[in-house]
Amino acid sequence: MKAYMGLDVGSVSVNIVVIDEAGEVLTGQYLQTKGRPIAVIQEGMKIAQESLGRGVEIAGAGTTGSGRYLAGVIIGSDVIKNEITAHAVAASMLVPDVQTVFEIGGQDSKIIILRNGIVTDFAMNTVCAAGTGSFLDQQAARLNIPITEFGRLALQSDTPVRIAGRCTVFAESDMIHKQQMGHSIPDIIRGLCDALVRNYLNNVGKGKEILPPVAFQGGVAANVGIIAAFERALGVPVHIPKHFNIMGAIGAAQLAKEEIARKKTTSFKGFQITGLPYRTSSFECDGCSNVCEVVEIFEGDKVIGRWGSRCNKWDLV
Repeated sequence: MKAYMGLDVGSVSVNIVVIDEAGEVLTGQYLQTKGRPIAVIQEGMKIAQESLGRGVEIAGAGTTGSGRYLAGVIIGSDVIKNEITAHAVAASMLVPDVQTVFEIGGQDSKIIILRNGIVTDFAMNTVCAAGTGSFLDQQAARLNIPITEFGRLALQSDTPVRIAGRCTVFAESDMIHKQQMGHSIPDIIRGLCDALVRNYLNNVGKGKEILPPVAFQGGVAANVGIIAAFERALGVPVHIPKHFNIMGAIGAAQLAKEEIARKKTTSFKGFQITGLPYRTSSFECDGCSNVCEVVEIFEGDKVIGRWGSRCNKWDLV
């Protein structure tokens, strides 16, 4: 059986997916990065290989996410694409006729506008984490509540309170104030969910034409409190794809499949990369006044990737 691999390497997680010719997910891994993307990529590849078993040939591979170039040179990617493209492709595969995609991860958030299957507009929030998963994680930790219970508690609220959500510092001080006023934990949590959604729509979604069907993907889509808050704010149903937390990797795998249909052969190195030694280093280029920091990645003693310069003098990707 021919199959296609996709990797989405972000700040919080490494997602690895293998799809078949029909686009069905054969295996999908969601792994915490924990500051060790290379080791986690190798670990995830090993898990994927074991779960696939024999008889499955990886005919192509693609990477996306903030670590897409790093992952691309390690596995021998056939296509390296940005997150907007990958998430849009995956949403189109799993949510028929989707017109709006919300994607909220651990450190950033995005909105993608599609019309007739084509991306016509998008926006990203990469400056402040107040509208992302880390915002919720911080507040859940402060309230001593598992993040897995956060959404369920929000649904128990009878009288939600308004929390200032544009900044994590203001949100925390506002939470303390509301607790001192005697508001219940479910009401405060629902207020936090509403604050995140309000911040997202006023910041990332500002000026965007949000039309249904709306797909919500990324790790935060597991939070039923956030889903309910979006539906209250928009007045339309919000669709959660089956594989909502690994959609970027699904899109990368599909893009690899399309690339292989054109070029016929793959650059994928195979699962043997799980046992190879990798290391990174960097140096400053003194070729001009920019003094760029150039990052190198080594496979054993061989440089397999280099990037970071403003010009292409050192690039190997």
